Amino acid sequence: VQLQASGGGLVQAGDSLRLSCAASGRTFSSYAVGWFRRAPGKDREFVGAINWSGRTTNYADSVEGRFTISRDNAKNTVYLQMNNLKPDDTAVYYCAAGDHFLVTAHSYDYWGQGTQVTVSS
Repeated sequence: VQLQASGGGLVQAGDSLRLSCAASGRTFSSYAVGWFRRAPGKDREFVGAINWSGRTTNYADSVEGRFTISRDNAKNTVYLQMNNLKPDDTAVYYCAAGDHFLVTAHSYDYWGQGTQVTVSS
């Protein structure tokens, strides 16, 4: 499975962005997908995840209520809708796919290249 994240950009605090994670491979619909981010000088951080069917999601406390993950398996794409963005959300965002619906990065086998999100105050 190959993943490509896109949709990042420079926005102001309070704005919204939608990131996409497009996948190649016939088995993508069987994988859980996680979103992670890495801010400058910080460790990689779990943002949220969605199970293979899209029926179950999980979010980090820092984004709960502001971010929403969804997926369209017919399009082999997972989305991260980010609303009410804050400067602390500035980071490179990565999507990852794996067999298990977990919050730990090492649980995911396939990673996209990342897309930069910058939120100005």
